[in-house]
Amino acid sequence: MTVDPVAEVKDPHDTRKRVFAIIGGSSGNLVEWYDFYVYAATALYFAPTFFPGGNPTVQLLNTAAIFAVGFLMRPIGGWLFGRIADTHGRRASMLISVLLMCFGSLMIAVLPGYDSIGIAAPALLLLARLLQGLSVGGEYGTSATYMSEVAVAGHRGFFASFQYVTLIGGQLLALLVVVILQSLYTGDEIRAWAWRIPFFIGAATAVIALFLRRALHETTTEEDRKRKGAGTISLLLKHPKPLLQVIGLTAGGSLAFYAFTTYMQKFLVNSAGFSAATSSETMAAVLFCYMLLQPPLGALSDRIGRRNCLLIFSAGMAIATVPIMTYLSGVTSPMGAFVGILGALFIVSFYTSISGVVKAEMFPAEIRALGVGLGYAIANSLFGGTAEYVALYLKSIGMESAFFWYVAVFALISLVATLSMKDPRSHGYMPVPGREKN
Repeated sequence: MTVDPVAEVKDPHDTRKRVFAIIGGSSGNLVEWYDFYVYAATALYFAPTFFPGGNPTVQLLNTAAIFAVGFLMRPIGGWLFGRIADTHGRRASMLISVLLMCFGSLMIAVLPGYDSIGIAAPALLLLARLLQGLSVGGEYGTSATYMSEVAVAGHRGFFASFQYVTLIGGQLLALLVVVILQSLYTGDEIRAWAWRIPFFIGAATAVIALFLRRALHETTTEEDRKRKGAGTISLLLKHPKPLLQVIGLTAGGSLAFYAFTTYMQKFLVNSAGFSAATSSETMAAVLFCYMLLQPPLGALSDRIGRRNCLLIFSAGMAIATVPIMTYLSGVTSPMGAFVGILGALFIVSFYTSISGVVKAEMFPAEIRALGVGLGYAIANSLFGGTAEYVALYLKSIGMESAFFWYVAVFALISLVATLSMKDPRSHGYMPVPGREKN
């Protein structure tokens, strides 16, 4: 393996400027993920607007299907924006992705309902989600790569963990906006028109993110960007093992993440019998605590190794998923739900806190954004994005508990991927000084 020679000297700025770069990159990341998650957070209210009639589970199933279809664009986004990032720079890729997300949010905010334009309403909703899926597909790989590259060597796990701080923060912000709406308007008012407000907010904040990202410095060199095969699938396929490992890790990690975050809001309503307001408030509290877990566990990976953290995640979820979700299906109090969900997400944090950096360390600079973004997007679209749809479908045919086992099995797949790899902290393309492979 050839170690990336730029990895240790790439950023000539001091630690203070590195921290500013992390803040700038992660702030844009927060806006991107807020825009994407606000769809799931408001689906309980706008589902009748685009899919009138039928029972609530069927309406949610339709909105979940469009949520999942948005994920199908992620591999295309991972390839497109990964190529842009590897050949034209991380900064350019992140600017384009946030602009695309802004457009998708604004489109949903102004979209007429089924009663006004008929079947064109869900069709245009689908188009908007496809654009957002394309944007997020490129966002993850590029931002994960950028934040890993600007981080201080020896503390990459800690610094790169802020990608998921802002990713979770975007989801939390979406839920908080919904909670505020619930306190200001009646359920009928939110279903009639107020559900559009969060999408307007997302479009407006994307403009702020654009200005923040314009101030970021570039982490790649001209030499990296001009290397033969940079940003190409053909060069990426010469690194099949890390690509398959990224797909395996992401399959279990993303499925567990979406099962206990975006889907859990609906699970508490449909299965545990919570009101929509109580479910939103409970998940807001859970996500806040979950967000705070990322930096300390990212720092822990700098001490005990990325591989050990991934082993804790994959083995823990394989063992704990079925008992925890069985408990949650019959939980009666918000506090009981809070404890159960946060317990599961504590285990998931051993993956999410290092998700970006562990993958970035596995690829050389000239295909790093492509390798991280495409590998992640393939698994995320197939398993993370379909989590809600699979769960709701199994519930609709009376087999809800099968979903619990489905999540556990994919945790085992992540365990196999982890066992097949060496610790990229010391054996990857951005090794920590003093821990390089001999």
